[in-house]
Amino acid sequence: MTETVVVIGAGVGGLTAALDLASRGIPVIVIEKESRPGGKMRQVSPAGRPVDAGPTVFTLRRIFDELFDQAGTSLEAEIAITKLEVLARHAWDGGGTDNASRLDLFADVKASAAAIGAFAGKAEADGFLRFNREASRIFNTLYEPFMRAQRPSPMGLAMNAGVANIGNLLATNPFRTMWSALGAYFADPRLRQLFGRYTTYCGSSPFQAPGTFMLVAHAEQEGVWTLAGGMHALAATLQRLAEAQGAAFRFGAGVERILTGGGRVTGVRLADGGEIRARSIILNADVSALGVGLLGNAVRSAAALTPPARRSLSALTWCLDTRTEGFPLTRHNVFFSKDYPAEFTAIFDQRRLPHDPTVYVCAQDRGDDGIASGPDRLLCLVNAPADGDRDAPSDAAITACGARAFALMQRCGLTIDRSTPGAIVTGPREFNALFPASGGALYGPASHGWMASFEREGARTKIPGLYLAGGSVHPAPGVPMAAISGRLAVAALLADRR
Repeated sequence: MTETVVVIGAGVGGLTAALDLASRGIPVIVIEKESRPGGKMRQVSPAGRPVDAGPTVFTLRRIFDELFDQAGTSLEAEIAITKLEVLARHAWDGGGTDNASRLDLFADVKASAAAIGAFAGKAEADGFLRFNREASRIFNTLYEPFMRAQRPSPMGLAMNAGVANIGNLLATNPFRTMWSALGAYFADPRLRQLFGRYTTYCGSSPFQAPGTFMLVAHAEQEGVWTLAGGMHALAATLQRLAEAQGAAFRFGAGVERILTGGGRVTGVRLADGGEIRARSIILNADVSALGVGLLGNAVRSAAALTPPARRSLSALTWCLDTRTEGFPLTRHNVFFSKDYPAEFTAIFDQRRLPHDPTVYVCAQDRGDDGIASGPDRLLCLVNAPADGDRDAPSDAAITACGARAFALMQRCGLTIDRSTPGAIVTGPREFNALFPASGGALYGPASHGWMASFEREGARTKIPGLYLAGGSVHPAPGVPMAAISGRLAVAALLADRR
């Protein structure tokens, strides 16, 4: 009989690994401390209706198409999925109701170029088209030899890519910051701000992350999708499909320690004292949980600890079910601060909440038509330092930051009724409690400097039988990358068994 694999954590990486294993006929048990799956892909109910309180953008569906196909089904057969024509709506401080202060990006590249031309002139539209081509080239250069490969070194990446692609690798902008690289395409600082924001998808600063992250623009250009029931529906579907293939799930079961013997893992001990024997374990948690000893001293050396200074962004979020007026919300909306450099200096250098924060708003009940039939379910988010385990923002600082964030939206034309009861506020302290040892960092280590992506932990650890998955390990944070990490963990496990 094939040995059972234990997966610790039912985030996207763990769920993907479980479905991958189960669809291959390998017994798997998923242990999750929370009462339902999803990890960061969670929902809360501020007024009785579920609101996505984690990832809100679904891209690179090809990764899930492959997984669902292996399980004998398809995304469309399991979830109602809709492609958005409006990728996001952007506004700048002081705009009021003046449309010149707003800019939409579209699934249609030509429509985006036309909008940018009307917003900032023909030269900026031409720059966008060049930027879009370069983002696609970088993505296609790195997708197979880096993102889909077991954690490569710089030399390994070159070997994976092949001699013919060495020039393309060197041209992926690894040695320039994102902000600097964008200067080759955009003179308008608002556009550099808009496209520089893509580094925050990886929890990083555009002033420190490499220009390689231009590739995120291509990921969105491939398609942004909405899922009926919100992003949490994806987690529930992955669980259901894994169970249909034979996987077992145990919720509300914390893991006290990973057991070892004979130089390898031998199982897990649960918080209730029970034990599950296993010679293969996939850990889907922030990788720092190992280094601080949350899973036992025997596995502390399995992976490196992320120092607080190297952590990615945390966040302040407000989940509301309330009425809005003024600004024509679409699904994804961004309200930019006036001083972008100061925002990231505050977070990463001064370790405090920004005085003038950029605000992201997901309006879960809106689509391309911008129509909501009733109150809006909103996730409002500003970036924050990941110090939830040591020097978290005070309640007063959070209240003040919130007041400034909602005032920014008001100046851009959006009025949000904050008198509606039930709003749920989550900050670095709460995120650290949800994801222990992270400090509230939502993306693992920050991707600052050209070597950062190579320094993330890979699927294999220093302890035989223990593998890693999730947004804090290779290849990167985010829903599709976490899914790839789950499949890389399975691939490593199977190769080692052979």
